[in-house]
Amino acid sequence: MEHSLTVWLTGLSGAGKSTLAAELKHRLAAAGERCCVLDGDAVRAGINRDLGFGPQDRHENIRRVAEIARLMNDAGLLVVAAFISPYRADRRMAAEIIGGERFIEAYLDAPLEVCERRDPKGLYRRARAGEIREFTGVSAPYEAPEAPGIVLHTASSGIADCASQLLRLVQARLRGRSASEST
Repeated sequence: MEHSLTVWLTGLSGAGKSTLAAELKHRLAAAGERCCVLDGDAVRAGINRDLGFGPQDRHENIRRVAEIARLMNDAGLLVVAAFISPYRADRRMAAEIIGGERFIEAYLDAPLEVCERRDPKGLYRRARAGEIREFTGVSAPYEAPEAPGIVLHTASSGIADCASQLLRLVQARLRGRSASEST
């Protein structure tokens, strides 16, 4: 049975992607799944440190991450990818690279006002002050998914509830795949 999926968490900065990714990884590991997290900040600090935040660099960032996720899936790992990934076309590209049967798009739907209130890194404040150019939700667009695999309302649901919803979806996808592989 192949246990490889990529759960792609997308949403504004401050929507809870990194926190949810860590909690989902913890729960998957507790369920005996081999998994890893690809987080935007960590990837930008390493393999993608040569990229900026304009549309072309964002596209390349997502392309590289999708290729890494595909390789990890090929090795049998579950991947939780936490990236703003603001453009629909880039998320579609990621799904094509990874493979639609192994890709779950999870939209963390939190209003901009809530994300700005949370602002864990002070980025919105800096973007509003003009210190950060091309900041998603302020001076650069975010294109919400049109038909995600799941929508999580992180402004009204806690991380534990969102992680439970995602875990159920992942387990259902894995069960569905193993049932279809045995026929």
